[in-house]
Amino acid sequence: MAQDRLEQQIRFVLEIDALKGVLRRTYLLHVDRPENSAEHSWHVAIMAVLLAEHANEPVDTSRVVRMLLVHDVVEVDAGDTYVYDTAGAAAKAERETRAADRLFGLLPEDQGRELRALWEEFEEGRTSDARFAAALDRLMPVLHNVHTAGRSWREHGITADRVIARNSRMAEGSEALWEYARSLIEGAVTHGHLAPVRTRA
Repeated sequence: MAQDRLEQQIRFVLEIDALKGVLRRTYLLHVDRPENSAEHSWHVAIMAVLLAEHANEPVDTSRVVRMLLVHDVVEVDAGDTYVYDTAGAAAKAERETRAADRLFGLLPEDQGRELRALWEEFEEGRTSDARFAAALDRLMPVLHNVHTAGRSWREHGITADRVIARNSRMAEGSEALWEYARSLIEGAVTHGHLAPVRTRA
């Protein structure tokens, strides 16, 4: 029985190695390539440890870390949906639910249930832990863009009004981080790294 459990756990570990190959639209700061989803998950988990004091409400940092480590696991099957891709977002929930069924189903039942619950909590965003985790998840791409001269924003024709609309919910988890992000977005506009609004042809 213990051997079967270990085999299930190792199978999951090997399966999620594929997350390292799921590319995001943001670029790394020190290497000229896109970030992958595994790197993103690690980075926002570190942010949770460092920035928990800025949450609007008290949070359980260890739960936030675990939540962030699993929040994108479903992208092994579902892929990364670009945050500004409205067409892709329409089917995102269905794709990711199917992925969650398969991936968390690889684990022993108790662990699969625990990680699935953390993933669902993040997606629903109803708890203080989930709202803070979501704020960090939104902040990281803003930081990447600001520190790469708006590279991904410019490549995809993203404008400040869309960045603000997409990221303003950061304030639900951390008003302090949203104020900081808003100042970075305004600075990107000032420096010409982000167009203020979409112009009509």
